[in-house]
Order: sequence, then structure tokens, then C-alpha cells
Amino acid sequence: MLKKIRILILLMILLIVAVNAYRDQNQDWNKPIFVLLHPVNADGLATTQNYIQQLSVQDLEEARTYLQTSAQQYRGKPTYFYFNLGRELKELPPKVPEQASLLQTVGWSLKFRFYAWQQHQDSDPSANVTLFLNYYDPARTSQLKHSTALQKGRIGSVNLFASEKQAEQNKIVLVHELLHAFGASDKYDLATGQPIFPVGYADPKQQPLYPQAKAELMAGHLPISQSTSKMPASLKQTLLNEITAIELGWKQ
Repeated sequence: MLKKIRILILLMILLIVAVNAYRDQNQDWNKPIFVLLHPVNADGLATTQNYIQQLSVQDLEEARTYLQTSAQQYRGKPTYFYFNLGRELKELPPKVPEQASLLQTVGWSLKFRFYAWQQHQDSDPSANVTLFLNYYDPARTSQLKHSTALQKGRIGSVNLFASEKQAEQNKIVLVHELLHAFGASDKYDLATGQPIFPVGYADPKQQPLYPQAKAELMAGHLPISQSTSKMPASLKQTLLNEITAIELGWKQ
């Protein structure tokens, strides 16, 4: 009897995992998307703490409109996005290992999923995606480590600057990682950081090709020439091309 109970429990766990995996890879865009944001004082500074305390979801209205407009453009019907600001967390997410082996990457993924599960115990159960926003004072940290998000589990660790001057570019990074959680892929060369032609270009048919008028969001940079690019100033300087729309399931 005990053996049958253990087998039944195992089958139930496998069923839950299978259902969640299917859900994560087959998003119903006709339903509202709820994004839960947990701020983290990643450097422990008072200046960073002051910045976190004045955060508001109203600051992300442009990002919400950007996502809804982009989805409407490709789907031909609306998808509604909602950002919810969760509680501030004291514990940082596990750091993404640099130049990691496959085993190290798998180990980090498991640690991150466990971390996210711990935080979910008293979080919003309706959230489709949970992003952990790690804030750093730019006066002490001039360059941020790479952010990341997982489609399976719909969680992300996003490194941002605790500065009003960086608020617009913070939105670019946040939306970029959010769309990773729904299956959008990076479209830049990992070695150089340069957008990959043509998939990483907003308009690969533009003549002359350079400079591009806008950046493809999942490429992250606006191509100036074949070998140079720059970070767009705001979401207004970016768009999602058809390849990204197909990856998200917005276009067939």
C-alpha cells in the first residue's frame, strides 16, 4: 500500500511539472499578463534603499503600453499587461555564473528556482511572471552583470541602476528580460555584444542600412555601423521585429 501511495504521489508531481512546462511554453495571450516585481537592495547602500522606497508601478506605465501596443500590432487583438510591485527582499537571488560549464549552469538554475519558490510562499499567486529587480547605486557600481530570465518557471533576475538618470534604460532591460520568460531569444553576438544581422535588426531592409533608426529590443543595441552600436535611450527607440513576435507566439 505504501509503495502504491509513493508511486501515486510521484505521478502527481510529474503531472504538475508537465502541466507547468506546457503552460510556460504555450502562453494564452488572450488572458491578462500579471508581472510581479520584487525589488532587492543588491549593494546594501542607503542611497539604493532610498531609491527603492520611491519606486511605483506608475513609473512602468510606458513599459506596459509598449508591450500592449506591440502585442496588438502582431496579434491584431489586445493583450493586457499589469505590473505589481511586491515586497522588498533582503536576500539576493543566486548570481549567474560567468563562463560556466553545463553542470554549473544547471546547478545555478536549480538554486534560482528554489530561491524563487521560497519567495513565492507569500507572493501574489496570480502572477504569470516574477522578476527580481537587483538595484545598484551607479556611483559605486559602474557596470552591471548580465541579467537573465528562465522561460521554464517564468522567473528572472534583473540587474538595474538605482538612479533616475538610468530609469529609461532600466525599462529596456526589464522588458527585455520579461520577454525572455515568454520565449524570446537574444539577438546579439555573445562575444561582441553587437546585434546579429538580420535577426537583431529592427529594419534589416533599410537603405542605407546604417545607422538603424531603431534597435530591436532583444538585440539590446542600436546598430550604428557594421561593427559599432549603442544602447538606445528609451523604449521609444526600440521595437520588436517579426522574428521575436513569432517566438512569443504573437505571429504565425
